[in-house]
Amino acid sequence: MCVIQIPLREWTPRSKRVVKQVTPPDRRRALENWEMAVSLPSSSPLPASLPSNLLTRSRLLSPLSHALQLKRLLASSPAGRTRSFSLRSSSPRVGAFAADSSSAVGSELSTELDAVSRFSEIVPDTVSAIETALADSACYEQDDPNDRLSCFCDKALVNVGTDLARLVPGRVSTEVDARLAYDAHGIVRKVHRLLQLYYELEVPSERLLFKIPSTWQGIEAAKLLESEGIQTHLTFVYSFPQAAAAAQAGASVIQIFVGRIRDWSRNHTGDPELDAICRKGEDPGLELVAKAYNYIHKYGHKSKLMVAAIRNKQDIFSLLGVDYMILPLKILQSLKESITYPDEKYSFVRKLSPSSAMTYNFSQEELVNWDEASFSSAMGPASKELLAAVLEGYANQTKRVEELFGKIWPPPNV
Repeated sequence: MCVIQIPLREWTPRSKRVVKQVTPPDRRRALENWEMAVSLPSSSPLPASLPSNLLTRSRLLSPLSHALQLKRLLASSPAGRTRSFSLRSSSPRVGAFAADSSSAVGSELSTELDAVSRFSEIVPDTVSAIETALADSACYEQDDPNDRLSCFCDKALVNVGTDLARLVPGRVSTEVDARLAYDAHGIVRKVHRLLQLYYELEVPSERLLFKIPSTWQGIEAAKLLESEGIQTHLTFVYSFPQAAAAAQAGASVIQIFVGRIRDWSRNHTGDPELDAICRKGEDPGLELVAKAYNYIHKYGHKSKLMVAAIRNKQDIFSLLGVDYMILPLKILQSLKESITYPDEKYSFVRKLSPSSAMTYNFSQEELVNWDEASFSSAMGPASKELLAAVLEGYANQTKRVEELFGKIWPPPNV
């Protein structure tokens, strides 16, 4: 599995674009800003080959156009316009597993972290995707400006997701508007709308995930969508109640942000659960991942667990066995320098497994069938604050993209 995340940059139409000369240091910094997700292996030693089933994200929030700028960075090498970047023989072999482990794909990525060298190949043509969306008659014939901008954004998002689906054999995760986080019916309608647009472009539902905030309403929406056979990816999980409720809802993927939880606990007090973990000398982010993983596997839930906001390679070693990890490229690079032994605290030995999950003990309060009341009362200050902050940020980014589309519409060819 490979997840590429692109930093936020503004996009301008082709007629107004200014191309900036890029130097090699700029190119290296851009590469360092990429985030790559891998599912690390379940045991030592690491596997020698990388199955090529990939999971990518179609994100309008980050926004679409920066992929084009990165293509230029990759193409601007003075040495023959090299468009690849790779780590060579001294690096460990890291498995890039399928988002759907049951599917088989004939082609393979290169060994030795050569997934990095595929960056230029999995960057979609975002300029074309946006301009095609802005020229769509079904959108610009709508009288309400807000409906028109929403239509443009949906079309652009799906155009990019479709390009990604044609470039990689795995699933594409498409984010749902964060402004719908507390509107379960709105989330369901938005996913149905996006799915219909994907169908029109001949992308089947089994190639798709829909990324939904883990509010109670988001979890309820995911439960309904999963009952319809639509795969969901519940994100912004900062507490065990969120993770457990998401698992009970049958979410296909649950995403926990390790570093954000740790950062909050270092700078705040007043969350009883996090304070108790810290007093024991443990890391609250890592502890939440282990607890959620054990809950999912001990009680037979189908969800796969994804971890993000990994800050260092020690986090990787502590979470080996988790289904998916989103890692900054610089941490992946640092792994090639890691010579470890099985008896060390940080080594390439599996820490999480279904068998060890069976021995984990949960309290009766943690084993409830979660409803809105119990969910709300169990959410601590950390999860409430982190969730509110990230939703506000994503909502502002979405608004910013819509305002940008409003400024550049209609494009020159309409």
